[in-house]
Amino acid sequence: MTQDFQSPSTSKTRGPLAGIKVLELGTLIAGPFCSRMLAEFGAEVIKIESPDGGDPIRQWRILKDGTSLWWYVQARNKKSVTLNMKEPRGQEIARKLALEADVIIENYRPGVLEKWGLGYEALKALNPATIMVRLSGYGQSGPMKDLPGFGAVGESMGGMRYISGHPDRPPVRIGISIGDSLAALHGVIGAMMALRHRDVTGGRGKGQGQMVDVALYEAVFNMMESLVPEYDHAGVIRERTGGALPGIVPSNTYTTGDGENIVIAGNGDAIFRRLMLAIGRDDMASDPQLARNDGRVPRTAEIDGAIQAWCHTQTIDQALAALKAADVPVSKIYSVRDMLSDPQFLARRMFEQHAFADGTPIKMPAITPKLSETPGETRWLGPALGEHTDEVLKELGYDDAEIMQLRQQRVV
Repeated sequence: MTQDFQSPSTSKTRGPLAGIKVLELGTLIAGPFCSRMLAEFGAEVIKIESPDGGDPIRQWRILKDGTSLWWYVQARNKKSVTLNMKEPRGQEIARKLALEADVIIENYRPGVLEKWGLGYEALKALNPATIMVRLSGYGQSGPMKDLPGFGAVGESMGGMRYISGHPDRPPVRIGISIGDSLAALHGVIGAMMALRHRDVTGGRGKGQGQMVDVALYEAVFNMMESLVPEYDHAGVIRERTGGALPGIVPSNTYTTGDGENIVIAGNGDAIFRRLMLAIGRDDMASDPQLARNDGRVPRTAEIDGAIQAWCHTQTIDQALAALKAADVPVSKIYSVRDMLSDPQFLARRMFEQHAFADGTPIKMPAITPKLSETPGETRWLGPALGEHTDEVLKELGYDDAEIMQLRQQRVV
């Protein structure tokens, strides 16, 4: 029987990033998600948090005993160290950690780290191998660099919001922080490329580091496919098209007779023919004008109407069975409840079973991508605030008396 979860790994492998040290300076989503992925694949991630409550995401959305369930995922495998970054001694400790790190990930507004003496140029002067991933709303340059930029702003400025929703209604947002997450993934890619470059130019301490400058709006903009050349060459501004994929036909959301929503992607030429035969529209399957996508686009409404008319005669299960038998890409639109019982999710072991400190069991999403030889693993869930402060300070050479003094002075 296929298991529906995987337990924490007992493998001795520590992942492909074992030996890489990452310093995380930042809060909420983009920076922490970037470092989370590095932690999942073996990097030692030291997360700096304010002693006064820590990362705000600890209190976002659904809570257990005052801590966000999201936190346990977003901060898994990280070490939490509290530092008052407004205090010179806190900045001094952060600087020591930064100079030991292979990668520094930060998502403050441009200029904040410079104010604390922790900017890229200052650290690079002390360690030319410094790699700093900087995530911000608008990047480290340009007339808007000093403005606050959240994921919602990046999604709007980068083009995603304009094309999302139905043409007769205002733009909508996706119900997750997709702009921040896209920026985080660009940060991971940039960090990996910078590490590769550092290693081929001399390695840690000798190689050439660099700054990875990720703007949220640019990460979203990078997903916009052919938006720019379509406008520049043809004067076309892509508009909202609801559940359809514009200019690629048919690929849309339809409603079955029992009120369920189903996504059907029949836009490949051979797939389109199979789809039409499956829904009893042999006439459209053999229509030479519809044999290619460029011929189907002008008749989008007609094609969608034919598919919708057939869907109304089917239950969701009947429609899925018929279209899968015809080898047509199709899916029910999943809720999380659907995911937790789906054979594909279970076969791919997309859930991990863990437990909170009080023994309460909890499922977490498994780690992706899946590497055959050095897979990622969850070594521990998001830590308590400052859980690793003493451990990390001792590794820097601070003794118990010094750590106690730092606590008394509210530096940590």
